[in-house]
Amino acid sequence: MDNAGKEREAVQLMAEAEKRVKASHSFLRGLFGGNTRIEEACEMYTRAANMFKMAKNWSAAGNAFCQAAKLHMQLQSKHDSATSFVDAGNAYKKADPQEAINCLNAAIDIYTDMGRFTIAAKHHITIAEIYETELVDIEKAIAHYEQSADYYKGEESNSSANKCLLKVAAYAAQLEQYQKAIEIYEQVGANTMDNPLLKYSAKDYFFKAALCHFIVDELNAKLALEKYEEMFPAFTDSRECKLLKKLLEAHEEQNSEAYTEARTRVDSQHPTAHNHL
Repeated sequence: MDNAGKEREAVQLMAEAEKRVKASHSFLRGLFGGNTRIEEACEMYTRAANMFKMAKNWSAAGNAFCQAAKLHMQLQSKHDSATSFVDAGNAYKKADPQEAINCLNAAIDIYTDMGRFTIAAKHHITIAEIYETELVDIEKAIAHYEQSADYYKGEESNSSANKCLLKVAAYAAQLEQYQKAIEIYEQVGANTMDNPLLKYSAKDYFFKAALCHFIVDELNAKLALEKYEEMFPAFTDSRECKLLKKLLEAHEEQNSEAYTEARTRVDSQHPTAHNHL
């Protein structure tokens, strides 16, 4: 069946589903088998949505999944409703980013009501990514990464929480919200420095925190560096710490040649450092 044929079949299924819903509302039929007709309509909307997907009509697929989600909620089937809203969001992502966000938010409301905070956190990340790439609204992306991190922390998923927080810190630095970036990098560094699997990443987080300090105030950067060395002795011998000391020394002595050389080394060894310097 070609795409046009799939769309025709999907449209017929939508019409049939709508008839089932209307029939379920009539008094006598509502008494006898109203829920059965709603269940049949749910199934038809879902089938129609999948036919629209095959035909690559993403908006129509999103709409059909939404109709199914609303009927699942009417049947008190929260899990199925949330799943359909997610399916709707994934379809809309290809055609209507804002509508995708609306559907994913509806799914998140259901998951949080059910106490499923880990899956809610995952969908907050998806929304954040839509704001990043499609709608280019970094402030809103940050808000969803922060909410995701909060839910992950509540569920003791600290590694996932840290990943979200690091996204927030990188954007905060880009937006010149240096204090916010510093607090996150210090927090994540402190969380990872005692973990045998993650401690090697801690030096990078302290490095980025010190860079943010350096932009705001050179003295604060020196004090921060001392604090990080005391907190995490392995930091002292790290390439990152040595680079920072060279950068600070060159800046203090107003040695432009040494400062430029140190900055070049920072940029080459830490490609994202230009976001902070």
